[in-house]
Amino acid sequence: MKTLMVQGTTSDAGKSTLVAGLCRVAARKGIKVAPFKPQNMALNSAVTPCGGEIGRAQALQAVAANVPLSVDFNPILLKPNTDTGAQVIVHGKALSNMEAGKYHDYKAVAMDSVIESHTRLAKQFAYCIVEGAGSPAEINLRENDIANMGFACKVSCPVIIVADIDKGGVFAHLVGTLALLSEEEQTLVKGFVINRFRGDIGLLQSGLDWLEDYTGKPVLGVLPYLHDLTLDAEDAVTTANRTENACLKIAVLLLPHISNHTDFDSLRLNPKVELKYVRHGEKIGSVDLVIIPGSKNVINDLRFLKSEGWDIEINHHLRYQGKVLGICGGLQMLGRAIFDPQHIESSVEQVTALNLVPFSTELTETKQLTNVHGMCLLNDEHVAIRGYEIHCGISSGTALEKPFLTFSKHPLDATRDGFISDDNLIAGTYLHGLFDEPNTCSAILKWASHGKFGHDGFDLDAHREKQLDKLADICEQHLDIEKIFSLGE
Repeated sequence: MKTLMVQGTTSDAGKSTLVAGLCRVAARKGIKVAPFKPQNMALNSAVTPCGGEIGRAQALQAVAANVPLSVDFNPILLKPNTDTGAQVIVHGKALSNMEAGKYHDYKAVAMDSVIESHTRLAKQFAYCIVEGAGSPAEINLRENDIANMGFACKVSCPVIIVADIDKGGVFAHLVGTLALLSEEEQTLVKGFVINRFRGDIGLLQSGLDWLEDYTGKPVLGVLPYLHDLTLDAEDAVTTANRTENACLKIAVLLLPHISNHTDFDSLRLNPKVELKYVRHGEKIGSVDLVIIPGSKNVINDLRFLKSEGWDIEINHHLRYQGKVLGICGGLQMLGRAIFDPQHIESSVEQVTALNLVPFSTELTETKQLTNVHGMCLLNDEHVAIRGYEIHCGISSGTALEKPFLTFSKHPLDATRDGFISDDNLIAGTYLHGLFDEPNTCSAILKWASHGKFGHDGFDLDAHREKQLDKLADICEQHLDIEKIFSLGE
């Protein structure tokens, strides 16, 4: 298997997007290609067919490569749950919560898992395109590094460094990053890609010539700024929203530990929906639907929600017949209490939740990781629904006797999930991705608008495919593709 690694001068330099684009180019050329990220830190994740958890970016890259999701695409996933700690997921399964210092010592062990995954992929794929994390020039993180040059040196793979010119200082970013690498690491760097360029390329040429002369490394291409490219975000919340003809207003509470906010991409991209994220210090305001999203730390995010006064606003919203939907951790917040007897998230064993619906939740060590499909029961209809579960905790109570949906985890196992309140104003589900199926999305929006909203949901899968093909077209037009793919030889 040929291996090529894409590293960046900074976070958000364009590594994830470039890897996705190259994966789609390779797939169109008939190359069996695997995306790979040794270590990812993100709260957006996806569930593989075997019931493992990987970063959302690698799931997108797998779609670009036209291959099924695999835990080997992202062997180490870190999901931050405090400012200094994270849940460590190895080969798709949660290992433990670790503070930063403890994980720093664990990285030597984690490298074995990384190499194990890369070795397995080598038996299945002809090419592997690897995404680094952050910057390889973070001096304080270089010891026992597994995310950038530590991995590249271990497998002796060529490296491309990408930089975002829109941030400014692109030549300083590239030269400075290269200068902070060891001699061995500099040898592995085979060229640069400049990302998000606006304007006349002719005015940049003198800088490109200088960069190549100064470093002895080629510029492999300059990618333009793509104003309307919309793909699944690795971690950062994307707030751009089309509102020209909006018929429905939806507010999503932006919790400090919000997880899987890609749930709302199909709403954000739907021209009939005005979606807003309510941030710290902001009011929910007048909307049709309030969504409490998933959370990696439900207890702390519940406290945050109350400190913002959003609980009072939610009660006011309900008095005026507004709708409320809780997803995963958001579902848990809607009940009477959350119990944490094993201190999974906090030092307390019980907290009072929003007390809007008669059920409670007990947090558990075991995480549910399942792709599911079934029937959504809103509006007294049975609409096909699909999605995935990623949660710790078991909810129980009379509210769950009227489920949000029924689904099958296995062909002979029909299961109920979530609830619909007796007054039909509040609903909750553990299912992520519930808006991705157009008919399901339409049914939820119909419920949220008291039957007034009849527009079909946004087809996110079809949109994603078009965006990936567009990205591949841009890569083929602006990059030296043949030279880039030859680097892996």
